[in-house]
Amino acid sequence: MQIARFAPSTTGPPHPGTLLAALLCWLDARSRGARLVLRLEDLDPDRCRPEWSDSMREALAWLGLDWDVTVAQGALGDGHAAALDRLAEAGRLYPCRCTRSELRAGAQSQADGEFAYPGTCRERPLPRGGWRAVREPLRARLREGRIAIADESGLDLSGDPSREPGDPVVRRRDAAIAYHLAGVVDDAAAGVTRVVRGRDLATTTATQVALQRLLGVPTPCYRHHLLLLEQRGKKLAKLHGAVGFESLRGVYTASALCGVLALAAGLRATAEPVTPFQLLSEFEWSRVRATDHLLHWTGSELVSSSDS
Repeated sequence: MQIARFAPSTTGPPHPGTLLAALLCWLDARSRGARLVLRLEDLDPDRCRPEWSDSMREALAWLGLDWDVTVAQGALGDGHAAALDRLAEAGRLYPCRCTRSELRAGAQSQADGEFAYPGTCRERPLPRGGWRAVREPLRARLREGRIAIADESGLDLSGDPSREPGDPVVRRRDAAIAYHLAGVVDDAAAGVTRVVRGRDLATTTATQVALQRLLGVPTPCYRHHLLLLEQRGKKLAKLHGAVGFESLRGVYTASALCGVLALAAGLRATAEPVTPFQLLSEFEWSRVRATDHLLHWTGSELVSSSDS
């Protein structure tokens, strides 16, 4: 059986971009009879809050999306620790003393605004007490060489992640497990075979595949889809103050909002109210818009660029 997952971070209220990503993931999985996991990514101690996890579950249920399994990533720590043990045993784990300011000063900026890691601390060994005794960030020493991979839509995801973006942090300075390692480990533990997510995450794929190969776990099939943009051309996101779920629910019924999202995705020619189950019978990826789409919140409604 195919297994898919939707894995939103719980760092703020769900917004239209979150809900569209959830809808497309749900339609993809249900259209092929896949088992569907909702994984709430709540590992960031500075930004994640229990109320955001509650709001995410509530918003997705309100929209009409159902899940076969729901799990909080914070409950999966044993698997993350076991993966760090395996990386350490393979000689692939090392402490990194580099600060963000040092990286900013000496490394090349990437398209996502982060900085490529030049491998400054690559040869530093773990202390006698192992990775658990380290108070600095931990990085995984990736194998060098190009990884050739394309997603299901044909998007080229290839690259040499050991050079760009460089060895990833796998445990942060605050001891939180970092995004790349947690996602790879949790996907493998759940048996995930399909990852459907926004195009903003496409550049992370080669790094995740490199970690999968170090850990000896399978690589799922990837598909990356359009993003919703705000008026300045940036991705709709909590960071940019995207309208949250409570404001949306105050204006729209669930089916009305689903209709707006279906129009933005290219699944419907109008924003007539529709439910996810009504979209399911006609869902095909060939009907989904290939390019990113502007969706503006006026303060009282979402206006698609096709309406303006």
